[in-house]
Parts: sequence; C-alpha cells; structure tokens
Amino acid sequence: VKQIPPSGIRRFFDLLASIEGVISLGVGEPDFATPWHIREAAIFSLEKGYTMYTSNLGMLELRQELSRYLKDNYNLAYDPDSELLITVGVSEALDLAMRAILNPGDEVIMPDPCYVSYSPCVVLAGGIPIMVPTNQENNFEISPADIEARVTSKTKAILIGYPANPTGAVMTRDKLSQIAEIARRHQLLVISDEIYAKLVYGVEHTCFATLPGMKESTILLGGFSKAYAMTGWRIGYAAANREVIASMTKIHQYTMLCASIMGQVAAIEALKSGEDSIAEMVEEYNRRRLVIVEGLNDIGLSCFEPRG
Repeated sequence: VKQIPPSGIRRFFDLLASIEGVISLGVGEPDFATPWHIREAAIFSLEKGYTMYTSNLGMLELRQELSRYLKDNYNLAYDPDSELLITVGVSEALDLAMRAILNPGDEVIMPDPCYVSYSPCVVLAGGIPIMVPTNQENNFEISPADIEARVTSKTKAILIGYPANPTGAVMTRDKLSQIAEIARRHQLLVISDEIYAKLVYGVEHTCFATLPGMKESTILLGGFSKAYAMTGWRIGYAAANREVIASMTKIHQYTMLCASIMGQVAAIEALKSGEDSIAEMVEEYNRRRLVIVEGLNDIGLSCFEPRG
C-alpha cells in the first residue's frame, strides 16, 4: 500500500465538489442523468422487494442478456453460467483480474498515460507495471514494437484500454492485431478495458477478444457507467474463459459478494432498451468534442482530436 499514491484525480474531484460555479473536467462522469426507463426499472425492482443478495456471479437474467449483447455486437459467444462475472463497476473487475492472474514479481505491460487505477491494481496484486510511453505524435497509441521490446521472462500480461482514458485515443484493428500476435507468440494474457466502447466518433470500435485466436486469452472488461450514464450504479462485468472467471469469482465472493441487485436490474433494462439513449448522448458528446478541439486550436494550443 505504501508503494502507491492516493489518487490525484479523486483529490481534484473532491476539491471541486466544495467550490460553487466550477465545472469539473476530471473524472469520466457523464453530465446526463441515467435514462428514465433504466431508473424506472430499478424503482420497480424496489417496489417488488428486490433487496436481497444475488448469485456471486450476478443475476442469471443479467448474464444471459450480457451474453446476448456480446453475441449481437461482436459475435462473441460467452457462457452465462461460467464465462461472465458481474462486478461492482469495471474498477473491481480490473482489481479481480490482476489478483487472479498475477504472482509476485509478474510484469504487466501498459500504455502511459492510462487510467489512474491500472498501475496501482497491478502493484496491489504483487505485480510490476511496465509503462510504455505514448504521446500526441503517435496519437497516444501504444506501439506494438515498444511492447515487444519490453517483454521479458517475467511478463504475464498486456493491459490496454481503448478508447483510452484520459487521452480519448483509439486503436486501429491492424495495430491491435499486431499486439495480439505478440501476445500469442509469448503466451501472454491480454486485459482489455472497453468501458468506452460505445463512445467513439467517426471510427468503429474493435473488441480485442474478436481478434483471431484471442478470445481464450483475453479478459474483456466492460460496464454501464459511461455509455448509459450509470456511474453511480457501480455495475461492471468481466468476460473470460471459465478458469479465469472461476478465480476472479473466488476473490469476489470474499470481498464484495455481489453487485447490488437494484443496479443489476437497471443494467438488464439498459441492455434490452438502451441503444437509443446511447445514440442521443453520443451525438451531443461529439458536438462538444468538436467545439472544444476547435476552440483550443483557435487560441494557439495544440489539441489532440480524441476519437473516443
């Protein structure tokens, strides 16, 4: 614990919360309320008395809907009984994944900059983060050659998150395929954080697990916070082979037990009927994106144009 600093972005968030008239551009927080039909589903669940524990894996109906969603969107087949785990946000899924796969001293390669929790989760699991610098000149895309150069006998996994927080960078399918080839050749796991998958502009998202030969060695992380404006509901998921999910569930059942049943019911409704709401929010995010990028460049600042 002494090896990791407190989260600077959360400190900034708490500071701004105490100041009136300030717009926080810190955490990835949609300013839309969760769509009403999703909130209504949760309210109705409370009225029906849904206030109990669920299975450690999460509600079966939610896992079935998630399995359908992944099949419909990416043509990926995950068994809802053994290959999907509902978590308390994607942050818990990331923590569980690291603790499930890492032994002390194992190395995890990841881009820099990256989401604030990546490196601490590796350290807390006894691993060693290996950072690969990215910059505006390479569109903040992690270089396959730079990954290859950092692979050692201690490397256990590659951790990527695209579309990226905080840069908004996306990766082409070709670049991701090169990373997949490295992972296959060195028998590495890939943890792919795809929480922003639906928030892309003018490009198509590539789900890493769809790349040839990568489904069994990819831990796919996703959730509802960003696309459905459900940050406070704390519902995420992991999709992986049954051995990895079993290990993650073993840790999950002793720490969190299960995600809240009300949030899980809301997530079911989101998967069933949330696509129109996503489209409306993405349209507005895109308008804002263009205004900010143009405005910053107009005043002489060099502003990377995020695609996600």
